[in-house]
Amino acid sequence: MIKVIRKTALYAFLTIVAVASVFPLWFMLVGATNTTQDVLSSRLWFGSNLLRNLRDLTGVQDLTGALWNSTVNAVTATVLALIVCSIAGYGFEVFHSRGKDRVMSILLLAMMIPFSATMIPLFRMFSTMGLGNTTLAVILPAVSTPFMILLFRQSSRSFPHEILEAARIDGLNEMTIFFRIFIPTMRSTYAAAAVIIFMNAWNAFLWPKVILTSNASQTMPMLVSNLVAGYVTNYGVLMLAVLIASLPTMIIFLVLQRSFANGITGAIK
Repeated sequence: MIKVIRKTALYAFLTIVAVASVFPLWFMLVGATNTTQDVLSSRLWFGSNLLRNLRDLTGVQDLTGALWNSTVNAVTATVLALIVCSIAGYGFEVFHSRGKDRVMSILLLAMMIPFSATMIPLFRMFSTMGLGNTTLAVILPAVSTPFMILLFRQSSRSFPHEILEAARIDGLNEMTIFFRIFIPTMRSTYAAAAVIIFMNAWNAFLWPKVILTSNASQTMPMLVSNLVAGYVTNYGVLMLAVLIASLPTMIIFLVLQRSFANGITGAIK
């Protein structure tokens, strides 16, 4: 009897937590189809204002351009970061030395510095280089991060070194070993890293807001911010914009969630 009570209480608690977790997403989805008055009155069911909200959104903001800019920034940053950080993590572990441990310690210390402290030097550097208001200026700071290097370094520890020795005996060079053996073996780690990098790049707001000065270069987070910058906010349009901005990251996570869990678990081990 006590077991049944405990199990019932556990499932009740998990149900409450699940509902609380899903509720914001449901409210956002429902709000995208309702008017401002319906959203403010906390209506929890679908309305018939979706198409009008979409027309109002595209009428005041360049939705297609913002989606394209965010996609280019996020995809490019993800691909480059996966290559750069995985090579760095692989090198730190496979070619291990005390000097590399010291460099890794410095990188880990860099994780403690908030981005707001480095934003002004970054802005001055990119402005001096003539890269202000460019896609390159948005992408470059995301290409190499200490956390991603650490993730790949930890994952490289589980990579069988016997395979490396056998490949070297067979005459393969290090780049061939990396691209033809290491990458296929570490697919789950790459999937986990891809999810994290893509989500961070897609949701980035502060740095793009600082470095990008034209509306033609705005990203989805900037578009959402612009919708609440006026005197009157259309909450139906705002909910629709937030929903559209959230869909790509949700899809990426749902597609790669199993590999994401395996990759994170492997890195922790």
